Amino acid sequence: MSSQTFWPTNLANCASLLWHAFKALEMRVNWCGFYVADPNEPFDRLLLGPFMGKVACQDIRIGRGVCGTAMKDKKIKVVLDVNKWEGHIACDGETLSEVVVPLIDDDGVVQGVLDIDSLRLNGFTSEDVSFLESIAALIMKYCRWRF
Repeated sequence: MSSQTFWPTNLANCASLLWHAFKALEMRVNWCGFYVADPNEPFDRLLLGPFMGKVACQDIRIGRGVCGTAMKDKKIKVVLDVNKWEGHIACDGETLSEVVVPLIDDDGVVQGVLDIDSLRLNGFTSEDVSFLESIAALIMKYCRWRF
């Protein structure tokens, strides 16, 4: 990834890599991908980025759902049961748990989020979350967001 800085390329390969890793580990992940800040409205909404899984919501307002809340708060969100998250946006009604990791640049600006959905309640361990946080850090280290 270090020689390539074009974020769409890196996020596409990362989504695929994570998807296949989760499948190999039999983690029952049903969606794995990214939402990125709308370049025309960066503090208003996220747009669908590279992903693996079923068709997804095309845009999410900042502060709405798990992804929009993670972006607004600049914090990782781990939802053990999405049915208990008030305002959860159900792009796939089969999703039972979710983890969202914001992609924060060196200036403290959230450029997007890494979103992973599971078909299991409590589908992610603290080790999974730490791993995803390290993936997000690598993405931010090697991706160029402004052209």
